[in-house]
Amino acid sequence: MILQTIFLGFVGPWQWIIIGLAILLLFGGKKLPELMKGLGTGIKEFKNATASEDEDKEDKEKENKK
Repeated sequence: MILQTIFLGFVGPWQWIIIGLAILLLFGGKKLPELMKGLGTGIKEFKNATASEDEDKEDKEKENKK
């Protein structure tokens, strides 16, 4: 938590604007929505995978108790 505060403390609003502009310049306006869609899909798949892993653990625990 302390490290996170230290690193995020140095990044202010102007730095985020500069980072956003750099990303926009690198990928262009047409490619950006495609990148965000891919990022969203990746996050959704990750959540589904972790949820199914939790369900598998619960099933194994129930079998072990029997």
